[in-house]
Amino acid sequence: MPDENASRPHIISLCGTFLKPEMQSIYRQVTGFQRVRTTVYTQSHENAEMFPFEPVVKLTKIVRPRLKGNFILRFWFKYIVKQWPPPMVINKEVKPYYPYDLVDLLRRDQPALVHVYYGHKAVHFLEMLQAWGGPFVVSFHGVDVSKFMDDEGYADKLKTVFAEAKLVMARSHSLLDRLVELGCPAEKLRMNRTPIPLEHLQPTAREAPSDGQWRLVQACRLIQKKGILTTLKALAIVKQKYPGVRYLIGGDGPLRDKIKETVEKLGLHDHVELLGWLDQAQLLTEYQSAHLFLHPSETTKESDQEGIPNSMLEAMATGLPIVATQHGGIPEAVTSGYDGLLVPERSPEQLAAALLSLMADASELKRMSVNAATSVRANFGAMVQVAALEDVYLEAIQLK
Repeated sequence: MPDENASRPHIISLCGTFLKPEMQSIYRQVTGFQRVRTTVYTQSHENAEMFPFEPVVKLTKIVRPRLKGNFILRFWFKYIVKQWPPPMVINKEVKPYYPYDLVDLLRRDQPALVHVYYGHKAVHFLEMLQAWGGPFVVSFHGVDVSKFMDDEGYADKLKTVFAEAKLVMARSHSLLDRLVELGCPAEKLRMNRTPIPLEHLQPTAREAPSDGQWRLVQACRLIQKKGILTTLKALAIVKQKYPGVRYLIGGDGPLRDKIKETVEKLGLHDHVELLGWLDQAQLLTEYQSAHLFLHPSETTKESDQEGIPNSMLEAMATGLPIVATQHGGIPEAVTSGYDGLLVPERSPEQLAAALLSLMADASELKRMSVNAATSVRANFGAMVQVAALEDVYLEAIQLK
């Protein structure tokens, strides 16, 4: 009997890391395909028990012999012909040097298409993709439209990625607009929204707590662009009217010590709880017991911004109204006044006012709760979004 899986187009999903805990959307994609099959290539294979998948191929790093003792040769390659690292000589044959065995793997597997996750990884792998010579697409996720842009030669290489990729994807309209600003032809751009499995997320219409014990929740990495420090300042205002309010933060990251320091400085130690990293079951428990979800993202000085946060979409699916900022892709998921409230970035006063307005109006809270669960299902369901990604693949394969 013929293998039906073998007849489907073979896609290589090329990642730097497969997978970090916060990259669950990639796992949902590679495990959700119906019309294509995929092999994951990755530089680093992590959390295999959390993300079981086969096949995964770990790229092998190629160590190039150093040009010891030959200053003239090193100077020639680095500064005259500007070919660095220089080529390798194997059995008296001059061959280009590539840091990984990606070219050999692609020539062996001969996929119909390569999907490179993250734009900066496409830049990193560009010469190897060019050496292979086959078609590739790239998806951008947020950090990769700002990070590395000041590195020497990076912007030019990124434009080459745009020129040679069959199609280029991003998770929000704001990211697509940013890619146009960076030089990507608009006709190559396609939407690649985050797939959110909703079947296990049962919506509950939220009611105001009769005892005033409000629970506000946020789930994210503890980094600057998540706006947590702004939220703490807003919470100091909110607690004056609602002394029983609690702000629960699920996640970990480099800002943890700064958050704890700010909590003490603002006298919020009885109102803030750092929960650490939560698995899906634990996160769902926190969502179900919360009244509002916060995500007041803000653009960093490096211009790092959000696409559409996965945690926010999952929270909406459980019926949590959103209080967030007019930032990045957030307004594409949250309609202010319908399923949440959006305020300007870095404004604790306006963030506090939005929270207080919902906390004071039980009917509005319930209405936005119902609308949040409805709107996210209409726009971000996993099956619909994975199918849309497959459409991009099949289109790219057909392009000359």
